[in-house]
Amino acid sequence: MTTFDPDNPLIVQGDHTVLVEVGSSKYKQARDELSRFAELVKSPEHIHTYRITPLSVWNACAAGVLAAEITGALVGYSKYPVPEHILTGINDFADRYGRVSLTRENQGLLLSIDDPALAEEISLSKQVAPLLARRLSQKQFLVLPLNRGKIKQALIKIGYPAEDMAGYSAGETTSFTIRDFTLSGNRFSFRPYQQQAADTFYAGGEARGGSGVIVLPCGAGKTIIGIACMNQLQASTLILTTNVTASRQWKAELMDKTSLGDDLIGEYSGAKKEIKPVTIATYQIMTYRPDKEGDFLHLGLFDQRDWGLIIYDEVHMLPAPVFQITAGLQAKRRLGLTATLVREDGKEEDVFALIGPKKVDVPWKEMEGQGWIAKASCCEIRLPLPDDIRMPYAVANRRTKFRISSENPAKTDVVMRILQRHKTAQTLIIGLYVDQLKKISEALDIPLITGKTPQKQRDELFYQFKTGEISMLAVSKVANFAVDLPDASVAIQISGTFGSRQEEAQRLGRILRPKSDGGRAYFYTIVSRDTVEQDFALKRQLFLCEQGYEYHIAQGNNL
Repeated sequence: MTTFDPDNPLIVQGDHTVLVEVGSSKYKQARDELSRFAELVKSPEHIHTYRITPLSVWNACAAGVLAAEITGALVGYSKYPVPEHILTGINDFADRYGRVSLTRENQGLLLSIDDPALAEEISLSKQVAPLLARRLSQKQFLVLPLNRGKIKQALIKIGYPAEDMAGYSAGETTSFTIRDFTLSGNRFSFRPYQQQAADTFYAGGEARGGSGVIVLPCGAGKTIIGIACMNQLQASTLILTTNVTASRQWKAELMDKTSLGDDLIGEYSGAKKEIKPVTIATYQIMTYRPDKEGDFLHLGLFDQRDWGLIIYDEVHMLPAPVFQITAGLQAKRRLGLTATLVREDGKEEDVFALIGPKKVDVPWKEMEGQGWIAKASCCEIRLPLPDDIRMPYAVANRRTKFRISSENPAKTDVVMRILQRHKTAQTLIIGLYVDQLKKISEALDIPLITGKTPQKQRDELFYQFKTGEISMLAVSKVANFAVDLPDASVAIQISGTFGSRQEEAQRLGRILRPKSDGGRAYFYTIVSRDTVEQDFALKRQLFLCEQGYEYHIAQGNNL
């Protein structure tokens, strides 16, 4: 008979939610286990709530976590007996992973199902039936290659994720080597976890490898892992990024750490349209069309070369048109890179089906403990609305309430006091509203980068910041993703995008690269107290709380 420890932090409930007592001495261990197979729902001060879903279990299975490990963790850390149907349900979810597979045989692309009755049920599904070309036997169906992605989407929606072992085309050969020394003369090699992530993705060239998502914290070197995967394949590669700044950083890293030269690396953006053995494009250009009814003019890039690998940087930002074209690119190896699989549009299932399952997910705190990313302190500073805007706030609709509270003019004074505390630090001031950022920029006499800042000027300001020529930058959402600012150690968030969890993670990520002096990073969020902004701030913090970060709450007048 199992004996339950009253200090255990978990209360597993019958609706597949798990309550976690933060005050327990076993909280951190239990949280680290939960994050492997459950999703954080909310995290107020004392009791956090997780939810176990089929997708969270399937991602765990794809990453090599066994059902017995999941149920063992729940039982081992539970304060009370775990409902039997929860344990049974987890085993059922896990059992569904791998029952349906895609393979390539002499006849063509085959869908194989491990049980005749299940095969009958799936073949009669309204979502799947139109995608089956012909029945070959009780348990096998022929599928047209162009439907390879669509059938995986349909199968996951009916609860049976397909394990895709149909293999991939090799693509054009693009040979290069990894430098022992960077262009600046520093010794270079892949960190152990970077090489391990690439090995897991490649899987020795077997069909089980070649598609999936690698989840690592900002600052851990996801670009370097992309290069390590390219090194495994030595094939023509298309890299998709969030913006031109990120594209140029990819190119700089490739040239710095590999033998690939400018003649082999192309930029495909609004400014240039180069198609070379390694081509780096932005999501923005890929989804451009002259009007809402027009064609996407640049999606043809996917067919311009025989790509051996497609890398989706910041895969949680993947736009719908690129999802659609990816459904038809299942014979290409596909690598997704991200710091968080959280998507605000809820399309995590499409990432699983079309890019691939999560292959690697290293907790942020584990990376911090090993010294690969900087230790970070998070602080939420709450301050009241000034009297003269309390009435306009009171009578406004919810969206306008959010903007009024986000643009609270009293935040400027708080920013100045934070800067006094970190006088010599490289500091980013990050916000959502450009007018608010302009006022801060003018008050502090510091440069501002927004979506309207010309690319040349952006690149110059980022360069000046990286070299220490300037120590402060005000930035809008354009700096949320893939901006490499290794010496930034303080970020002050003066406004954010409603309850966007991935944005909060990305903004903290701007300051997590290890510091040359081993110093700590500081992340401040300034919110208006007792407003909708405070409510949304709690939602934004969810993902980081799951990763083990705690927000110290300070009142503006006590800073």
